[in-house]
Amino acid sequence: MDRPERPRLSSLSDFRFGAVATETIEDTLLHLAQQNEQAVQEAAGRMGSFRETRIVEFVFLLSEQWCLEKSVSYQAVEILERFMVKQAENICRQATIQLRGKTEPQNWRALKEQLFNKFILRLVSCVQLASKLSFHYKIISNVTVLNFLRTLGYLHTKEELLESELDVLKSLNFQINLPTPLAYVEMLLEVLGYNGCLVPATQLHATCLILLDLVYLLHEPVYESLLRASIENSTPSQLQGEKFVSVKEDFMLLAVGIIAASAFIQNHECWSQVMGHLQSITGIALESIAEFSYAILTHSVGASTPGQQQPVPPHLVARPPRSALPSTHEAGGICQI
Repeated sequence: MDRPERPRLSSLSDFRFGAVATETIEDTLLHLAQQNEQAVQEAAGRMGSFRETRIVEFVFLLSEQWCLEKSVSYQAVEILERFMVKQAENICRQATIQLRGKTEPQNWRALKEQLFNKFILRLVSCVQLASKLSFHYKIISNVTVLNFLRTLGYLHTKEELLESELDVLKSLNFQINLPTPLAYVEMLLEVLGYNGCLVPATQLHATCLILLDLVYLLHEPVYESLLRASIENSTPSQLQGEKFVSVKEDFMLLAVGIIAASAFIQNHECWSQVMGHLQSITGIALESIAEFSYAILTHSVGASTPGQQQPVPPHLVARPPRSALPSTHEAGGICQI
């Protein structure tokens, strides 16, 4: 059996910060901010619907079994999410057309049944495609994938596996090198290191990976808590939920929330300083960062609100950003609904 050996997964001790020129960091951070701005503006409809706990857990466990880097597992989830949203939209579009025309009413049901029957195959294809994007690491071979599917009772040929990858690629117009929250987290940690953050970037990085896993696994509960906090209402309306989709696709906001929560866990005495740095770098309001970090901490360690543990000094609240990035965030909170 062509099964990958179990080398070290991306070793956290090997992760190095401070090795990149500041000009490169500035250009990359600006590029990420622009990508994030576009993603937030385009967020709508069913986006985020397929970051469901069981799906994410399956991808994470499979990536671990195949000894893939953490970045690959996040990329696979995002590829699968985009692909499934496209497929769901296509099924709804077909159903609408057929119901209006009252012709071939079973076609869209056939598409739905086909998608359901091939879901595991498509999921595995997304993981394999993500592994191919990580060109500096081991790519998962077709034999490994087919053997894994066989253990689950799914008998496929190499041709079917290749067709599955091609279906995913065509559905996404071959645009699968998608940004992930991890890229934003690591870039912001790099900037924090240059700005003299009191908590070492490598120390924060380890905790950030754990919390990012948690947010992916508890995506819906975390964002539901965030929505209720932002509107100060325990029962959001459907319209408020729909408007909140853009927040779910805001990876820059997620990154600052992850880092702030990690800083609070590592050294809550430095939490205010980290918050100030993050606000200065991104232009995201301190209140928004605090709300997100509180939601993450509540679902991870059950901590009291960071604001109660370590109040934000008045001079940080009043300090304007030095070179804030383009941002869609409102100054008064995570979202104004």
